[in-house]
Amino acid sequence: MTAPEAGRGIGGAGYGAEETTTFGFPRDTFRILHVSTGNVCRSPITERLTRHFVTERLGVLGGGLVVESAGTWGHEGAPMESHAETVLAEFGADASGFVGRELLDEHVIMADLVLTATRDHRAQVISMGHSAGLRTFTLKEFTRLVRAIDPATLPPLEDGLVMRARALVRAAAALRGWLLAPNAEADEVYDPYGAPLTFFRSIGDEIRDALDPVVTALTGVPART
Repeated sequence: MTAPEAGRGIGGAGYGAEETTTFGFPRDTFRILHVSTGNVCRSPITERLTRHFVTERLGVLGGGLVVESAGTWGHEGAPMESHAETVLAEFGADASGFVGRELLDEHVIMADLVLTATRDHRAQVISMGHSAGLRTFTLKEFTRLVRAIDPATLPPLEDGLVMRARALVRAAAALRGWLLAPNAEADEVYDPYGAPLTFFRSIGDEIRDALDPVVTALTGVPART
């Protein structure tokens, strides 16, 4: 088994946290894995926007956060869809160098948090095993749970980004089952593959709106206004 390539992350700086994961990997980083179907539209947008938002808030201090993506039917080695690149550019995010990946066991094993586009993706990740259930959410589900968490109950950033992020995932998992979605569609980010740019932009707006409170909770730093 080989680890995902290092180039997908923001950086590799270490912060105080447990020394190893359950599977024995170093605990100097916190890994977020975004999952969609083909890994050319939704999850690339979500990956690169997450990285962009963290860098905006923390700069080099966000180096302990590694953000990656993959697809359940991932187009291995494929470029990002051109409309997805356009949407990212309009947000000021960097789409360069992206290549699609098929979701593999080692991606799930190494992830501290898995955020999926849909409930079906979430179910597929959990079905892979690796104790993924408590750290796998749809993106919008995680946003809903994070909004209900009092930031004062999380470790301050001074204690380390990794420690704060791990506490956030535990708190969200504890709330699941208590804060249910108003309807089934509320936790879905629909696939824009093959759609016109206007639909990609609407999906990009959905992803941005869902990510903003998540990154704020992770970093303890609100978006610049």
